[in-house]
Amino acid sequence: MPRPLPSLNALHAFEAAARLGSVSKAATELHVTHGAVSRHIRSLEEELGVALFQRQGRGLALTPAGQRLRDTSTAAFAQLRETVESLRPEAGHAPFVLGCPVSLLARWMIPRLERLMAELPGLDLHLRPQETPFDDALGGLDAAVLAGETPWPASWRVYPLVRERIGPVASPDFAMTHRLSARPPTAVLQVPLLQTQSRSQAWTKWAHAMGVATAQLPAAQGYPHLYHLIEAAVAGRGLAIAPEALVAGDLASGRLVAPWGFVDSSAQWVLATPSRMPGERSQALATWLKAEFTRSAQ
Repeated sequence: MPRPLPSLNALHAFEAAARLGSVSKAATELHVTHGAVSRHIRSLEEELGVALFQRQGRGLALTPAGQRLRDTSTAAFAQLRETVESLRPEAGHAPFVLGCPVSLLARWMIPRLERLMAELPGLDLHLRPQETPFDDALGGLDAAVLAGETPWPASWRVYPLVRERIGPVASPDFAMTHRLSARPPTAVLQVPLLQTQSRSQAWTKWAHAMGVATAQLPAAQGYPHLYHLIEAAVAGRGLAIAPEALVAGDLASGRLVAPWGFVDSSAQWVLATPSRMPGERSQALATWLKAEFTRSAQ
């Protein structure tokens, strides 16, 4: 006679792979090997007598049976996690691990960290730099601050903070040499342009918003991180396109100038948390971040 329920480990491995759409991502989230997840899924399929996944190109797609089991198991594990969290008396005092892009961490979060800790003393904040895009599971994190566009992953609870604003910035000497402040935005067509490799469309989006012919934009030199981009602009290497929030300090100190100001981009700064997590601490942090982003843009 078959067991009333299959192995909990097998169900857990299947749920993670089905939710994330990847055996590799499931292995990372569960802190096991790729092979272990595959074995659990294979044993679950054998016990149930149905296929749960099917090959689709280089990836995996759920079968109808897999979709049914995913919907039920994801809801069940989410409810189980929420209940377990609520039963832990010290849950509110556990470290809160916040992921941040490296540039945001260095240029925005760290200068404000002392004030954040003073104003949210109950939040034992641990900052984790992130150099790659955040995965759908936000693996190992309680929350992440990032700029992006909808649609957001269904597995996230998203707190909007502020619309991202972007604009060209340059060293005062570079701006003076090219008389940028006295010229219209079309001056960008005659000067060296700089951008981050991860935001290859930033100049095009800004030019479109400013009525500058995008087809005439010169090729921009790419930098791997925003930190390198801004330092290149400070050194007079060219005109950089950057988010206002991350260059506000440089503008205030006079290291950079913004000849034509900033315009709203299609992206938004948000605080994202795994939707399964309780929201009390995240809400307090989101409120603080939203106020601070607004203040830094004034």
